[in-house]
Amino acid sequence: SQASFEEDSQKQPAVGHWKPLMPSKGCKEEPETGCQDAGGVAESTEQLNVSRLRSSSVEIREKGSEFLREELHKAQKELKLKDKECERLSKVREQLEQELEELTASLFEEAHKMVREANTKQAASEKQLKEARGKIDMLQAEVTALKTLVITSTPSSPNRELHPQLQSPSKAVFRKGHGRNKSTSSAMVSAASQSMTPQAGSHERKELDSILFAEFQAWKESPTLDKSCSFLDRIYREDIRPCLDFTKQELSELVRVAVEQNTLTIEPVASQPLPLLKVSAEECGGPKQCALSGLPRTCKHRITLGDSGNYYYISPSCRARITAVCNFFTYIRYIQQGLVRQDVELMYWEVMRLRREMSVAKLGFYPSEM
Repeated sequence: SQASFEEDSQKQPAVGHWKPLMPSKGCKEEPETGCQDAGGVAESTEQLNVSRLRSSSVEIREKGSEFLREELHKAQKELKLKDKECERLSKVREQLEQELEELTASLFEEAHKMVREANTKQAASEKQLKEARGKIDMLQAEVTALKTLVITSTPSSPNRELHPQLQSPSKAVFRKGHGRNKSTSSAMVSAASQSMTPQAGSHERKELDSILFAEFQAWKESPTLDKSCSFLDRIYREDIRPCLDFTKQELSELVRVAVEQNTLTIEPVASQPLPLLKVSAEECGGPKQCALSGLPRTCKHRITLGDSGNYYYISPSCRARITAVCNFFTYIRYIQQGLVRQDVELMYWEVMRLRREMSVAKLGFYPSEM
C-alpha cells in the first residue's frame, strides 16, 4: 500500500505549496553534510590564502629590511667618507689660513722695511743734495774768480796775482787767517808759498828735466788724480808723503786722505770758549800742544777732517806743510778741470814751484807770520 501511494504521489503531483511539517531523518542529515563540506572547503581556502598572504608579507618585510640595511650600510660608508673629506678640507683650510697669516705678516714686515730704507735713502739724498748745492755755489764763485785771473794771464803778460813769485819783495805780503774750507780755492798762492819760495829774478836760472817734463806732458794729455800714474806716483814718493809724515802716524794718514778728498778745513783759533770735542784733549792737542807732532807749541790754527766735528790744533810748521800740499792739489785739480789756460811749460814750472814749497816746508821753513 505504501508503494502504491508513492507511485500515485509521483504520478499526480499535489496542487499548491506543500511543506512537509516534519522532514525525515534522511532528508535532514544529507543537507547538513553538504553544507559542512562546503564550509570546510571555504574555510581551508581562506586559511590558505591568509597563510599565503602572511608568508608573502613576511618575505616582503624581510626583503625590505635587508634592503634598508644595505642602504643604511651604504649611507654610513658615504657618511664616513664625507667625514674624512670634511676633516681633510678642514686641515687644508687651517693650513691655508696659517700660510695666509704668515704671508701677510711677512708682507707687512717687508713693506715697513722698504719704507724705512726709502726714508733713510731720502734723508741721505737730501743731505747730499744740500751739500752738492753748497759746493756748487762755492765752485761757481771760484770759477768766476779764476776766470778773472787765468784768462788774463798769458806767457807774454802773466797775471801777478796768479804768479806771486813775480811780485817784488815789498809787495809780497803775507795774508793772515788762511782758511781752506773744503773746496775753497787755493789757486791764489797763500802767504806761506810766497814767503817760502825764493823770488824769481834775473839771477835765477832754470833748466827742464827731460824725465820730469815728459811725465808731466803724459799726465797733461789725460789729467787724473790716480796715484798709479808715473807723474803723481813720483810726487807722492818724493814730496807729498814726506811732507805729511808727522809723529802721530794715524792722524797723519787721516790728514792725507782728507787733503786728497778735498775735505780738510783750516781755521784760526778763536778767542771764544772751545766747543765740546768728541775726543780727548791729548789726542786733539790744544792751544799749547800740536796734535800732529805731539810737541808743546803755540797753536794758532786748528783743522777738521770732513764732517767729523773734531778739532785738531796744529803748530805753524805743520800748518805750512799741510798748506803746501793743499796748494799743489788745488792747482792740479784746476788743470784737470781745464781752468788753467797756459802753455805746458809754464804749467810745468808752476808744478815744480809747488813741489819746492812742499820740500822747503818739510825741512821746517815757514813764514814768521804763521
